[in-house]
Amino acid sequence: MRQSGPASSAGDRHWRGSARLALCCALVFCAMSILVDWDAGSLTPLRALLWVTLSTAVCAILLPARVSAGPGWLAVRTPWRRRVIHTDALTTVRQYDGVSSHLVLRDVHGHALELDPRVLAANPLLWHDLDTGVRRSLERGTLRSGADVMERLGQHIDDDTVQAVLRASGLS
Repeated sequence: MRQSGPASSAGDRHWRGSARLALCCALVFCAMSILVDWDAGSLTPLRALLWVTLSTAVCAILLPARVSAGPGWLAVRTPWRRRVIHTDALTTVRQYDGVSSHLVLRDVHGHALELDPRVLAANPLLWHDLDTGVRRSLERGTLRSGADVMERLGQHIDDDTVQAVLRASGLS
């Protein structure tokens, strides 16, 4: 069995399904646009290339960021770049709400990354690695702002976990 990273790293366990959905949406878009163009009698090799290019762009836009974590680090990989921060040396944590809620984390080395808090809620191992790093940052005194954000997020994740356990056991 081949591993994608160090043995002690954790990853988003739902990423493959989301990536598969993005690819399927892009393929359906490509097939439908080529079929409609072909049915209209206006399909040329250049237009087919245009539809394939647009479908590739749709796939790149819909492809979710791949989040992974390990002891002392958190990484977010998009199709264009990979960002890594040291979770045991965080300086700020901010949460922005709105249409798409996201966390912004910065470390003492000047690195920053954004991620969707739902990824942390859906992946307990990622949450554990980040929470452990935040606690170390607090102990070292590097985390100047955002401890309250992480506490609220932790309570929200814990509440969701309790509700899921109660539903699964039939008590709720």
